[in-house]
Amino acid sequence: MSTAARGTAVAEHAERLWKAVTAGDEYAAADLVVRALGEGIDPESVLLDVIAAVQRRVGREWAANRLTVAQEHAATAINDRVIAGFGHLLERPEPHLGRITVACVDGEWHAMPARLLAEVLRLRGFAVDYLGAQVPAPHLVTHLHRTGPDAVALSGSLATRLPAAHATITACQAAATPVIAGGAAFGPDGRYARLLGAEAWAPDARAAADRLADPLPRPHAAQQPQDALPHLADQEYTLVTRSSGRLVKTVLAGLAERIPAMRAYTEQQRQYTAEDLAHIVEFLATALYVDDATLFTDFLSWTAGILTARGVPATALVPALELLEAELRDFPRATGLLRTARAELATGSARPA
Repeated sequence: MSTAARGTAVAEHAERLWKAVTAGDEYAAADLVVRALGEGIDPESVLLDVIAAVQRRVGREWAANRLTVAQEHAATAINDRVIAGFGHLLERPEPHLGRITVACVDGEWHAMPARLLAEVLRLRGFAVDYLGAQVPAPHLVTHLHRTGPDAVALSGSLATRLPAAHATITACQAAATPVIAGGAAFGPDGRYARLLGAEAWAPDARAAADRLADPLPRPHAAQQPQDALPHLADQEYTLVTRSSGRLVKTVLAGLAERIPAMRAYTEQQRQYTAEDLAHIVEFLATALYVDDATLFTDFLSWTAGILTARGVPATALVPALELLEAELRDFPRATGLLRTARAELATGSARPA
């Protein structure tokens, strides 16, 4: 199959899979994967250029408010089951390239990127222990001592899990096991993987498998989590995290005073608003942890895009940021982040990430 013909076939199968998962037709989705393999599309391309490409489209369509939450969940569940059955369709090579543990950061429920990586590594000839979503660091370390893998592939999609990722990377290094990090949480250029001390970073499953073909350097000595992050000495991250519940309650009450319409909110509407505020505080705290304003402003840009797609002006976020800034007036790094974000939203310069 020529490169052009292969590209056309992959695009056609991706479109058919899209129609199947958005229609909720699991059997059609599974049949399509069998057909793609039978037509000579290589298994790695089926995984990454068909299934993963459709999953990314699912996320974009939900963000644009063209898929409901239920439709997004159903499509994701179908893709997950298709991947689970994928291995039964193939004769994978005998492992000959070493052993890799694939796990998600503690608190990270988005397991599909890690699952895709595990399947690609198996196709390449690695022995793989796939541990799935939200793996606590102590459990992961116990597994490392029992199995002695050559490396840990640590996946994270949510940036708010970066402090947990840091603890996990440090724990793996203490067990003399190198870490390759991947996923959106670590930044589009891997900046947070480097900051938190991972031995390697990869932007996608193919690049991760390529990098793992050569052994990662063994860690010499584990750093303490604060060693690479001297800014944590100001305690702003710790104090904001510990006071997050109070901050959400105070800002929620302040919004009700500023925005009269909120006084008529149902209990469910108030709960949704509180959850949104909790996300803002959590991303603010994470930006303080890594000392990077773009983490917070990118999150707010993404949130602004979500709100705009649902008919809510992005400037609706500004009063919440003002109230947070007032509550955190004694925290110079936090107020600086909030001031920058508020200015971008007020001027409309924030754009969907």
